[in-house]
Amino acid sequence: MTSEFNRRLEFSRRRALKLFGASAVTGLAMVSSTRAIAHPTFLRYPFRLGIASGDPSPDGFVIWTRLAPDPFAEDYGMPMQAVEVGYQVAEDRGFQTIVRQGTALARPELGHSVHVELSGLNPGREYFYRFNAGDERTYRGRAMTTPAPGAPVASLKFAVAGCQNYEEGYYTAYRHLANENPDFVYCYGDYIYEYRDAPVRPWQGPVASVRQHHGNEIYSIGDYRRRYAQYKMDIDLQRAHAAAPWLVVWDDHEIDNNWVSHIDEAGTDSRYFRLRQQMAMQAYYEHMPLRMASLPVGAQMQIHRRVQWGNLADINLLDTRQYRTDQPCDDRYGSTCDAVGDRQADVLGRQQLSWLMDNMRGSKANWQVIAQQIMMMDLDRRPEEPGVQVNTDSWAGYRVPRRELLDRIASSGLDSTIVLTGDEHQHFAGELYRDGQQMDDAPIATEFVATSISSGGDGFDIRNDMVPIRDANAQLKYVNSQRGYLICEVTPEAWTSHHRVVDRISTPGGSVSTAASFRVERGRPGLIPA
Repeated sequence: MTSEFNRRLEFSRRRALKLFGASAVTGLAMVSSTRAIAHPTFLRYPFRLGIASGDPSPDGFVIWTRLAPDPFAEDYGMPMQAVEVGYQVAEDRGFQTIVRQGTALARPELGHSVHVELSGLNPGREYFYRFNAGDERTYRGRAMTTPAPGAPVASLKFAVAGCQNYEEGYYTAYRHLANENPDFVYCYGDYIYEYRDAPVRPWQGPVASVRQHHGNEIYSIGDYRRRYAQYKMDIDLQRAHAAAPWLVVWDDHEIDNNWVSHIDEAGTDSRYFRLRQQMAMQAYYEHMPLRMASLPVGAQMQIHRRVQWGNLADINLLDTRQYRTDQPCDDRYGSTCDAVGDRQADVLGRQQLSWLMDNMRGSKANWQVIAQQIMMMDLDRRPEEPGVQVNTDSWAGYRVPRRELLDRIASSGLDSTIVLTGDEHQHFAGELYRDGQQMDDAPIATEFVATSISSGGDGFDIRNDMVPIRDANAQLKYVNSQRGYLICEVTPEAWTSHHRVVDRISTPGGSVSTAASFRVERGRPGLIPA
């Protein structure tokens, strides 16, 4: 894929120099018109941000690309006109059997992005896709349709990844993830980071950035587009997108650190913060393989949805930011206060919670999956201090809604529930109880937390500050502080998660290994070393 990408990029460069000379303006050479441009001529390769697929269904999926010949320019090298983009979908890698082809409009209102929602395909199989515009064409991507509803499925293999701060390291983990050939990738969020310069790490002190963000902290639609463009030009990330369909949700850094509802970290007037949210949400949609159902309306965007994998697994993708009440204790990590027990606090909002429980209770699948962003284990983060000091930006900071959700899962007999989480920049595996400090009954569900792709730097087997936390929280069975991703292998009888880690991300070429694996038997929440 790399050689084809570079060959097309070099061909475009040579062609532009031949036709227009060394001072040619990058972008699209076209006479102004109010109509869509059907046969564009590009002076630079227009598909520099890659391709992606996502949101699979039994008869189709979304395929995505965005035209951006000059990604950091104000107009990213495109005219303010719609441009026709062709697409092809085939049953084979060589595109000998093409089953769908057509054109879509890359509109300036959406940053010249394209979201093609395909239907009428066969369930439970892989397909291949590519785009073209003018004389330019993309490399191919691999997509999947889900099995037919209720169809018996023997196995499923997928990846969990996210938290990919560009400044803190290379995306080596994505190169290895692509080679795993997963059925899909669940991206739990923090696809971009909105600020500039890596933060000071409490366990390590100040660190130098490995790579540098283009621009400063981002606020405008142009800012967000350029930030996404910088991330998406990473070739290892492009490999991972081309390898499998992605199920994407956001966390906080797609907009602003630790935002919830219409509240930002700095306490900005909500009327102004809504404007930033509106621009950030539009940019998020423009760069993700999402369906039209997720098109933002003002400062609101629906990203919670369900994907069913035959009779094997129902995957509920949640939004733990948009409907959440403000963090307690002034959002101080490792603290406690009366507000942690606030009976009016909320994480999912009543409508999303009802939607989730209706899905889970009505499901006939072997496994119920809650795919979300913030840790559900209520860990004591400062065991040396009296009381239980929690991460207030996790479910532990919302004791009442957390207990309500677990009570509903337990009372509904949903004893094969797996929670998938990110955000923590570490691998965790643990068991979920109504009160993790008491553990009076059997666990209600099992939680796997996937570490970051790059956020946090090279990392260690375990950070010094995590040793007392691990030792003081019996619900927590495993922690690892390296970078990587999670590979989940699912059968009707058992769920196995592999905590994959890379040895370094501060320089290219890191190797991957499995730090630990754990199994969960169907109907028996709890972890067994695998």
